[in-house]
Amino acid sequence: MIYATFRRFFKATSDSGGILLICVLASLVIANSSLGSSFETLLTTKLGYHSDNIHLHYPVLLWINDGLMAIFFLLVGLEIKRELLEGELSSPKKALLPILCATGGAVVPAMIYAAFNYSQSTASGWGIPMATDIAFALAVINVIGRKIPAALKVFLAALAIVDDLLAILVIAFFYSSAIQLDHLLYAGCVFVLLLVFNKLGIRKLAFYLIPGLFIWYFIHHSGIHATIAGVLTAIAIPTGKGKEASPLVKLEHILNKPVNYLIIPVFALCNTNIKFEAGMLDGLFTPLGFGIVTGLVLGKPVGILLTSWLAVKTKLSELPTEANWKHITGVGFLAGIGFTMSIFITLLSFEEGAMISISKFAILTGSLIAAAVGYFMLTGTKTQK
Repeated sequence: MIYATFRRFFKATSDSGGILLICVLASLVIANSSLGSSFETLLTTKLGYHSDNIHLHYPVLLWINDGLMAIFFLLVGLEIKRELLEGELSSPKKALLPILCATGGAVVPAMIYAAFNYSQSTASGWGIPMATDIAFALAVINVIGRKIPAALKVFLAALAIVDDLLAILVIAFFYSSAIQLDHLLYAGCVFVLLLVFNKLGIRKLAFYLIPGLFIWYFIHHSGIHATIAGVLTAIAIPTGKGKEASPLVKLEHILNKPVNYLIIPVFALCNTNIKFEAGMLDGLFTPLGFGIVTGLVLGKPVGILLTSWLAVKTKLSELPTEANWKHITGVGFLAGIGFTMSIFITLLSFEEGAMISISKFAILTGSLIAAAVGYFMLTGTKTQK
């Protein structure tokens, strides 16, 4: 069951990379055509319900970034929980290398960005180059196919999952506005209720997903980013061993295709949205642009390679089966594809349109460079027998 679930997860995320690429290109075409202004109007159109006690009247773009992406984070939370309990992160020996590599691959890019943007108005964007886009990264490694060890694919997936967990923590603690304690308390009470349901052995998903909507509402009004509600709900979903699929596995299976084939592509379509203008290339050489590109293209592989080398040399862990150091370096570059989560953190970091545009262009540039270098490095690497 565990391996079947991983295969479904890997296939869904890798296959969706092609759709994601199409949406990125479509977004760029729309933004730079006569449809650009109409598309912007659509994204700023408000939808929902508003009353004295309930406020759910937001622009379309906010519904996508706070609403649909909460479902994405629900799936990420389910994947993290499953891997921690019964998958690639379920034992210290299995978990240590991807955990260390993900940490090094997050800290080094953040430090590089912070060094370039110290005391600048763009300093708050240090989290942008930290994350790995699991859909794009697995799509590239899937194209390479049997030219690399199977264990390397599992290593990249585990690394990306830990990377997502780190990004979630960064968003929760550093990219949230002033905290409204009353709404946070309400969300906490509902979350405790879900944990009680879990303890009582209630396995029907409705008992978790419906209260999860209330957690989203309270979190959204608490000042912490609403997508964290997806992770909290995932924590409470029951898991279990045996032949019968657990509620966690069932929900993960239900969400895989909608998230990877619809939600992430829609997010990319609506948020890439870069209008190319004169001087945009110059933006890559500003502290903002250079910090992002350097963090993704150099920071990621350096951080991953350094931490894995230290872990192996100190005998805390070992390389994936049949993998060598060139494989690890190639994976490090693929981890520099930070597209979806990097854009998401950009939108939390800045409000000024010029900063967001430069950031998106730098993310796109850095991710393309990292993907190309990682692809050619892995395709030219022989498996270690």
